[in-house]
Amino acid sequence: VTAMGDNARKVTLSVTEPPNPSIRVNPSGAARTQELKASLHKIVDITGASLVCDYENSTGNYLADVEGNVYMDLYSQIASIPVGYNNQRLRDSAQSPQMISAMINRPATGFFPRHDYAEILKEGVLKVAPQGMPHVWMALSGSDAIESAYKAAFIWYRRREAWTPKECTSCMENQSPGSPDLAVLSFTNGFHGRMFASLSTTRTKILHKMDIPSFNWPQAQFPRLKYPLNEHQAENQAEENFCLQEAARIMDNWHCPVAAIVVEPIQSEGGDNHASSEFFRGLQAIASTRGAAFIVDEVQTGVGSTGAFWAHEHWKLPSPPDIVTFSKKFQAAGYYFSNPEFRPQLAFRLFNTWLGDPCRAILAKAIVEEIESRNLIQLVQEVGTYLQEKLTELSNSRPGHLANIRGQGTMIAWDEPSTEQRNDLVASLRRSGFIVGTSGEATVRLRPMLIFEKKHADVFLSALSAITE
Repeated sequence: VTAMGDNARKVTLSVTEPPNPSIRVNPSGAARTQELKASLHKIVDITGASLVCDYENSTGNYLADVEGNVYMDLYSQIASIPVGYNNQRLRDSAQSPQMISAMINRPATGFFPRHDYAEILKEGVLKVAPQGMPHVWMALSGSDAIESAYKAAFIWYRRREAWTPKECTSCMENQSPGSPDLAVLSFTNGFHGRMFASLSTTRTKILHKMDIPSFNWPQAQFPRLKYPLNEHQAENQAEENFCLQEAARIMDNWHCPVAAIVVEPIQSEGGDNHASSEFFRGLQAIASTRGAAFIVDEVQTGVGSTGAFWAHEHWKLPSPPDIVTFSKKFQAAGYYFSNPEFRPQLAFRLFNTWLGDPCRAILAKAIVEEIESRNLIQLVQEVGTYLQEKLTELSNSRPGHLANIRGQGTMIAWDEPSTEQRNDLVASLRRSGFIVGTSGEATVRLRPMLIFEKKHADVFLSALSAITE
């Protein structure tokens, strides 16, 4: 039993973790790592890879590589591993007869759905659906979920009983009126995917967008807040009010109708940027009064990391969002929607061969069971508070490091003085056996798994303190 705060919780790790990271060899110069990377790179581009991993020997919060190094993983595969490496419940789910059947008989779900698919979804993905959002569309990835959500929003925005002959011929030529000029409003520093419609709303790195045709869609300023948030309330409120006014002005004056607003609860790749609940409630009101869809992109923030199953639950919205996308830690992808009118009236308007993957939905069910049985949302709340408090204490004695500490739950970040200093710190942590992420210009971001405990935080904090001393 691990006691945290006033409550005691039964925590049973599915695997035996090592007590600390263990680094034997620098993988950047190790022969086996270089050999395996070279062999794989002949087949698929892995230019960005730094490790070759040994997943069979990875356990809980710890990731092993082929050199025998063991790292504490505070990045969790870009925020996508929920309950640890080699989790026993997920292993049992993967070896179940239901999973084997779903793997070897993957259905074209729109035509030939599984007899038990409704139950699989009800017991997992829909069991934890955001309040007031009883409908789901399953997809293949986060970008696919966003692309499909935009399509659903456009179809809903143009909902009509019949199509004219001119619309039918013009759409086949990519011309109006069948191919209408409509837009989605996104925000500076937002990230929503790397495909085409999703990429048009991504506003982070040049390398994502260069050379790729894009839609002429608007962006509004996401609030640039000062931290700590509770010490700059007046300035931050003024900034958020300005951004809301700008969003409303763009909606009213763009050259074509804006059918949807899309926003992340925490801008993750763009620098771990936060905004208040009042800001998001204001965005919803702007969308609602203009007949546009309000889309909340929870691909990275969903499934517990902020201390709520869905980050937008913190906002206390007067009504549910129109669409909430998910992927990453759910191991499945798709979006929830609140209004049944977001389901197209005609079949095949939103369609692909698989319409998601029953295997992923089965894993999502096991993830929900693991989160609930181990009370992991509460663990995230308590460990997140502890970790932020300790980081703040450390920053007070490290004036050259750890500025602007911020976060919700264990989705925590801070800024270093420059990109170079940030990258040096991340590299030093890696050499010491800790994997963390980066975002924005000079931000370090933590994305630990939901099973990250106080004891893991203490090991990390000790190493961070020594490196920044």
